[in-house]
Amino acid sequence: MNFFDFFKSTDINQGIQEYESVAGAVLLDVRSPEEYREGHIPGSQNIPLQSLDKTEQVIDNKDTPVFVYCYSGSRSRQAVGFLEKMGYTNVKNIGGFAAYRGKVER
Repeated sequence: MNFFDFFKSTDINQGIQEYESVAGAVLLDVRSPEEYREGHIPGSQNIPLQSLDKTEQVIDNKDTPVFVYCYSGSRSRQAVGFLEKMGYTNVKNIGGFAAYRGKVER
């Protein structure tokens, strides 16, 4: 990764396409339960950033592909680091819900 990659924004719409093409992948929304109820990507699981220590109850295989999003991409970036420290090996930050252009579930 070069210096400018840090500033490159992640495209959540491209991330969703990638998620949909990976068998057995989990789409993880790390926003608050209130934000999740207001609207989320269909098929996503909600584990708020501050509750990520409970991830193993939902995703027990640490090799499972996990695609993580939040509102802007900031919390999901933090979540990826936390999940990697927990031993998850296939975790990707796909960015922020604010830029999502697909179907929304309430």
